Amino acid sequence: MPESGEQFKNLLRQNGLKVTTQRVAILEVLNNRPGKHLTAEEIYDYVKKKYPDIGIATVYRTIQVLSELSLIDKLNLDDGYVRYEINKKGKEDTCHHHHHLICLECGNIYAFQDDLLEALEKRIADTMGFEVANHEVKLYGRCKKCRGK
Repeated sequence: MPESGEQFKNLLRQNGLKVTTQRVAILEVLNNRPGKHLTAEEIYDYVKKKYPDIGIATVYRTIQVLSELSLIDKLNLDDGYVRYEINKKGKEDTCHHHHHLICLECGNIYAFQDDLLEALEKRIADTMGFEVANHEVKLYGRCKKCRGK
């Protein structure tokens, strides 16, 4: 995923979108917070600091468009909120997202990068003829900090 505003503008154009301040700002907010899983309201709060005239409805509409184009990922981490993060892989390679570790005690969410399911997916393809296009893994437990208490 691009790192600068100019690269975000090019990415929006490549996806047939008009370049707007709101779209670039939302992509920048998510890109500048790697490992964070922000709600629409949190995204709104960050964007509003730089662009005080933006409305929450604009943020929701923009998030929807960016999500439909796989520029950002929509996450349900079973905490009652829909959360978003930048899609680091881009539109062409949306197969294997990172996984999430969710602490049952403090509620912190950690991204886990290793994809250990490739062997299982291959076995499923070999034995069942079923090709896995995507998967999502959420592991629940206690983080190192909470375990140390």
